[in-house]
Amino acid sequence: MTGPARSADSRPPRWAKDAAKYLLPGEEAVVATRRHWAVLLEPAVKRLPVLGVGLWVLTLDPENRVSSTVGALVVLWALGSFALRAGEWWMRHFIVTRRRVLLTSGIVARTVTLLPLRRITDLTWKETLLGQLLGYGTFRFESAGQQQALSQITYLPRADRLYHQVSALLFSSDRGGAASGDDEGNAEPPGDHGRGRHDTQPIPGAGTAREDGPGRA
Repeated sequence: MTGPARSADSRPPRWAKDAAKYLLPGEEAVVATRRHWAVLLEPAVKRLPVLGVGLWVLTLDPENRVSSTVGALVVLWALGSFALRAGEWWMRHFIVTRRRVLLTSGIVARTVTLLPLRRITDLTWKETLLGQLLGYGTFRFESAGQQQALSQITYLPRADRLYHQVSALLFSSDRGGAASGDDEGNAEPPGDHGRGRHDTQPIPGAGTAREDGPGRA
């Protein structure tokens, strides 16, 4: 899932529902994807020992109600916490339009973090050795020397392809693409191009006053 295309008879993907809620009228998603499944490796590895201990306590003495209850609680906690992380991964989407970068997250309470493309001054793409093997990378955005909530997005799938897509948007902004308009993607009014500029006119008689002044012989 790295783009807005979908078949006409299929159900709209999750990112399309997010885009419909948070994008402006006429704004289309150029890039839309959730993070790579490798983001779940770390929580899975951390919970495997806990799950093993819970299963061991659960089966250690099935007749003992106390140990069985403790073991069951440990197993439920390990499975439940991992399911919560998996749900967060499923609901989080990275969306890029011709104007903004958005990151949606949250299961019950939805959160949308955005960064206008016109504010981005630098884009760094990084792949670790494991990322090269599994196919994910990290984007680092810099914005006018200010720390942003979207300064770094990890575990992006097919990061090389996303890098070229986002770079194309940033490059086009140098020629009036994302750099025009306000931060919400609205075009500037026709009369605003010259705002703040006042042309000065010659002061009538200023040249004559210099020629006829006391300093002239």
